[in-house]
Amino acid sequence: MPVTCYLDAFSGISGDMLVGALADAGADQHAIADAIASLDAGAVVSFEKVKRGGIGATKYRVHAEETHAPRHLAHIVTMIEQANLPERARRDAVAVFRRLGEAEAEVHQVPIEKVHFHEVGASDSIADIVGTCVAFALLEVDAIVCSPLNLGSGTVNTAHGVLPVPAPATARLLAGAPVYARGPAVELTTPTGAAVACTLAQSFGVLPPMKLQRVGYGAGDHDFPGQANVLRVMLGEPSGATEAPAVSVLEANIDDLNPQVLAYAAERLLAAGALDVSLQPIVMKKGRPGTLLRVIAPPELREALAQMTFAETSALGLRIYDAQRRVQARSFAEVDTPHGKVRVKVSSDGSYAPEYEDCRRLALASGVPLKHIIAQANLAYLNRSR
Repeated sequence: MPVTCYLDAFSGISGDMLVGALADAGADQHAIADAIASLDAGAVVSFEKVKRGGIGATKYRVHAEETHAPRHLAHIVTMIEQANLPERARRDAVAVFRRLGEAEAEVHQVPIEKVHFHEVGASDSIADIVGTCVAFALLEVDAIVCSPLNLGSGTVNTAHGVLPVPAPATARLLAGAPVYARGPAVELTTPTGAAVACTLAQSFGVLPPMKLQRVGYGAGDHDFPGQANVLRVMLGEPSGATEAPAVSVLEANIDDLNPQVLAYAAERLLAAGALDVSLQPIVMKKGRPGTLLRVIAPPELREALAQMTFAETSALGLRIYDAQRRVQARSFAEVDTPHGKVRVKVSSDGSYAPEYEDCRRLALASGVPLKHIIAQANLAYLNRSR
């Protein structure tokens, strides 16, 4: 069965939190330790049960001699390629380090071959990234989805001095990803965690539809008051629902537009990809009657539909917010009625409904009332299902 892993980074994400969470969810700790030992990086790892904010979690620790000699990408890639790792873990770890190298090269304006890995080139960071990739392979994870990332705030001490949070490499890695800052003024998302998330996650967003099987918690170094410093991973089997669980909602209150134009705008928005458009009568300020235009949009079409709303209506502003939805997997069955074929929409729980447009077409063509066509389609589907 395919396995989806959701990274719930409400308190940020780092390499050690990732390995700890995946081990907590069932990845073989001895196999991870053996893989790290085969790197010959002078690192020894251990796992222990701890509590963060009252939540039991696994803390992944890397014990290595401190070194101040930075490594280049070629050196790290050679270490990974010569280690005894699952092929998938080897490929993923190299990809993560290349992504890190590209970010560092852009930040420091040097060729990637000349990038000096400082913190992320140390033995503990190499053990974090390789350990994460090995754990994903051990759990046979097929798809990774990551939540919006809590970056933290304040400053962080690095080999380049004191830098703002997020560190420049972290900010470059997460370009285009959903991020925010909440909680203590510390670095919550590290370059290592950001590199893994942006390299291996297929998408960012809310929890995808799944049959939940395992949950694991990986502990960060500190125990913050008022916030559990853990990364949660949730593993499960995809539920079969194909629609995106996250949507954007666009709203405008309109009191100065011809209803014919509003109806036309709704048609245009639906044709452009809106999932739904509704028009609701409301009473606005000063007792004026108006209309609430609400557009439910796939997140990737949010801006295009917002611009269309401005173009096709008199709205001068929009309220835009994110929402979640839950949908069931659906399929279609085709039935024969006395007046022609009708598609019937069938949900995963057995509920069904004749397709309106098919019924409408047959009613117009035959002159039979629409309610009779719908009843005939329902009867045909029930007889077929017996």
